[in-house]
Amino acid sequence: MRTELESAVAARRELGAELEPQLVESFLDRIEGRLDERRAAAAPRTGLAADQRTGIAIVSIIAAIPLVAIAGGTVGVPGIALVALAIVLVNYFAAR
Repeated sequence: MRTELESAVAARRELGAELEPQLVESFLDRIEGRLDERRAAAAPRTGLAADQRTGIAIVSIIAAIPLVAIAGGTVGVPGIALVALAIVLVNYFAAR
């Protein structure tokens, strides 16, 4: 990157001040391109596609209906809270 900056400065000296905006723009485009490449390489990749996460969310909501009924009838409110927490955790980790 340093050599590219030095070459841009040298080109500015040779070409004069009238072409400076184009040189600066070209240099900034190269910097932005490299930053985009780094961001893409550093971006976390999820294991599931969006449609798979949606499917897990739908299935977990459908499964929650009988689980809440069973937990509410046998254990009561703590059982319902535990089922809700389990559904939230499943969807949270599926989205990561």
